[in-house]
Amino acid sequence: MCQLSACGSSTQGPELVTVTSGAHAKTYDTLVVGFAQIGAESEWRSANTRSIQDTARSLGVELKFSDAQQEQENQIKAIRSFIAQRVDVIGISPVVESGWDAVFAEAKAAGIPLILLDRHANVPDDLFSAFIGSDFVQEGERACKEVARLLNDQGRIVVLEGTDGSAPTIDRRAGFQQCLKQHNGLQVIAQQSGEFIRARGKEVMKGFLREHGPQINALFAQNDDMALGAIEAIEEYGLKPGVDIKIVSVDAVRAAFEAMIAGKLNVTIECNPLLGPQFFETALKLANGAPVEKWVKSEEDIFRQDTAAQELPTRQY
Repeated sequence: MCQLSACGSSTQGPELVTVTSGAHAKTYDTLVVGFAQIGAESEWRSANTRSIQDTARSLGVELKFSDAQQEQENQIKAIRSFIAQRVDVIGISPVVESGWDAVFAEAKAAGIPLILLDRHANVPDDLFSAFIGSDFVQEGERACKEVARLLNDQGRIVVLEGTDGSAPTIDRRAGFQQCLKQHNGLQVIAQQSGEFIRARGKEVMKGFLREHGPQINALFAQNDDMALGAIEAIEEYGLKPGVDIKIVSVDAVRAAFEAMIAGKLNVTIECNPLLGPQFFETALKLANGAPVEKWVKSEEDIFRQDTAAQELPTRQY
């Protein structure tokens, strides 16, 4: 069985094994897991939820699932409910980074391991057992390099950021800005949150176009949904997305590949949502007291227009 840090793609199911820990070792069909999901703000999040729920069903895990509808308070309530129900392991994709110390400490005091899935939380390392997900800083760096390539290191950029205070927003911004220091000919002239939502991305992009119009050479959208909304705004403004305004986004959902094939999106940076297999494999180990890696990284790629048609049939989300 591979080490969790090198298991490769999370699209493959976990090996069906039991980690022995005394006479009462947990198996998948006796494992009880609580998961506090953010909501359903994007195609990526919906694919992430399907991966968790489908994997639980296929393994026979009892999953207690909560949809927080973008509210941190709802996630905190869900965790406390899971603690009261004495689940074996708790998983959460934190809607924002801060404000988790107290409730995470309650889970620790109850002896329930906690897994962060997809998003980080700004808490001491001893308050969670593992983080499973992407390197958001690297995603921001990759996006910057692609914008620089598309603009030949010269141009003005607008940025559609995600949910204020969330880990991917903070880290993708940091990676993008750090990379920009190496490209003096690139300038960010506006940035604003589109909340990772397509309709909001369109609305904010309309504002960018009203204020800056044809001065905009490129857009970096921190997820594909916002980029797809922005494409609509650019077309309504009378410009050609992907041509007049180069567009780089993050996630690599199927709709992004369709937009690249249509010539309206230039690049999408992969952020893999199919984390269910790794999540439950890690949960089983933790429930049995076995060691796990602190950061279980996803394997991800960069996709451009020239390979979009070839790649689309292989996409699972």
